Amino acid sequence: MPRVRILQLLVSPVHRLAGRPGDGPPELPPGERVTRAEVRAGLGIVGDRYFNQAAHRDASVTLMAAERLSPPYPADLLLTRRNVLLSGIDIDACVGATVVLDCGYGAVELEVRRAARPCAWMDVTLGPGAQRFLRGGGGVRCRPLTDGVLAVGPAEFGIRHPGPGA
Repeated sequence: MPRVRILQLLVSPVHRLAGRPGDGPPELPPGERVTRAEVRAGLGIVGDRYFNQAAHRDASVTLMAAERLSPPYPADLLLTRRNVLLSGIDIDACVGATVVLDCGYGAVELEVRRAARPCAWMDVTLGPGAQRFLRGGGGVRCRPLTDGVLAVGPAEFGIRHPGPGA
């Protein structure tokens, strides 16, 4: 399996980007960026706002490629509100596939369900033009298939079942 790097993990217990972008970002709780995140099959990331939420069970974990952001925008999950920032893989090309991330704590399987489309908030949090810039590269929304732990640092990446276009 190829090696990738998990650069950042975000576990946010609150809806980070609520209201209208023109009003500016809300004040957010500290400590959302973590070094380890516990994943539960079919439920999501423990402590995250989408954990065990019926409307989000099929897309409770979001992954994004750092290469899609910089340059020209900062690669920072506090600004994008994705859960996992990866380097070394074009995760946006994996829609429809089942992927595996192994950080040394056992493999975590994720079914890549759909694109995580950028919203108007990206122009506020990242900078002008970010929403348009990230179309087709705003990350992916996944359903976790296995329990496990994701951690910042090197990880093995694999595709267990390729998507329909592979």
